Amino acid sequence: MAAAHLTAEQLSGEQIDHRFKGLPMDAEGLTVGELAAQRRDLFTGGFTTPVLALSAEALEHNLALLETYAERHGLAFAPHGKTSMAPQLFDRQVEYGAWGITAAVPHQARVYRTFGIRRIFLANELVDAAALRWVAAELDRDPDFRFICYVDSVRGVELMDQALAGRGRPVDVVVELGAGDGARTGARTEADCAAVADAVAATDTLRLVGVAGYEGEVPDATPESVRAWLNRLTAIAVAFDKTGRFADDLDEIVVSAGGSAWFDTVAEVFAGLPPLSRPVLKLLRSGAYVSHDDGQYRNLTPFNRVPEEGALRPAFRLWAQVVSRPTPEQAFVNAGKRDAAYDLHLPEAQVVRSARDGSVRPADGITVTRLSDQHAWLETAAGSGLEVGDWVGMGLSHPCTSFDKWQLIPLVEEDGTVVDFIRTFF
Repeated sequence: MAAAHLTAEQLSGEQIDHRFKGLPMDAEGLTVGELAAQRRDLFTGGFTTPVLALSAEALEHNLALLETYAERHGLAFAPHGKTSMAPQLFDRQVEYGAWGITAAVPHQARVYRTFGIRRIFLANELVDAAALRWVAAELDRDPDFRFICYVDSVRGVELMDQALAGRGRPVDVVVELGAGDGARTGARTEADCAAVADAVAATDTLRLVGVAGYEGEVPDATPESVRAWLNRLTAIAVAFDKTGRFADDLDEIVVSAGGSAWFDTVAEVFAGLPPLSRPVLKLLRSGAYVSHDDGQYRNLTPFNRVPEEGALRPAFRLWAQVVSRPTPEQAFVNAGKRDAAYDLHLPEAQVVRSARDGSVRPADGITVTRLSDQHAWLETAAGSGLEVGDWVGMGLSHPCTSFDKWQLIPLVEEDGTVVDFIRTFF
């Protein structure tokens, strides 16, 4: 019997308190839903800096664009949930056509199940016995639950088999092809992949349903090297099918790849996959698209190569306040490493909101040069006009390390109206 699940709507009953930074102090004791219903202004409604805002319009645009892209290219879509760890966004992604949600570790899968996600693709080999027992229990409890994870070693198969012995329906697995020497996980050669597949076939606890990998780990990636690796992946699927390595009772064969930098090449190669003995679920797993960014993925997005297919919009803006202006060339705002992603690029100063009259202007001549724990260091050119008290809106790089610093993120319309709050579970 399926267990009861929480719903994203139930999050609206959570009480506003000290746990959630940036929210209005006079909202203490209100529920999230009550505060959202007030439709306060981000700048005049009592929000304190620093505060991270998620654009409602950009979010909607990005969700719709990836749905359209996947449909156009005959792809199923399981966006990586580690990007946001936000059940409300998972629900929106499923509403916009997602087959399921991808996870990396057991904790993430547990959050997904708590909020009723019916299909989970875990893009890692899972050898933790306690986690495997939990997966088996979930599969037994809910006949509609679909779970798939990587296997990339004979030893991993052995450990999984030991943990799952005597339990219910088998766990579906895909053999992971590594992206090359010096890359991350995955079986390195076709022979290694075949050995892992044969080890799975020798168990009663696992069911081989496909092949997968992550092209983002191809060393010194170019379109040509990524395409060559993807061709290896699809060739393994063809070979496994011809040699009868996939489970006999499958309705479909899974072939999966696709981060946020090369999904155009994934779509191209997957389109050339020849017919197999059963239908193929061509599963894309890009996750960063949901918020996009103003750095890493702005530069890497495949839409730069195929602009006719559309363009993602950066949805994050971190607002901080100028708290010190010690020299004409220097200023400090009250957001730092605790608030902003900084693992790939520093934040980008984009706009300034005047503390005098509320007017907004481009942040010309203002550059973030360094982050401390609670401050961003700004270099200011002559004529920047920056004053103590002004709010500086900054774009961020790398969605995954932006979401994880905030438990409750205002969803803000273009005019500054806060219409909802996105809860994260890292």
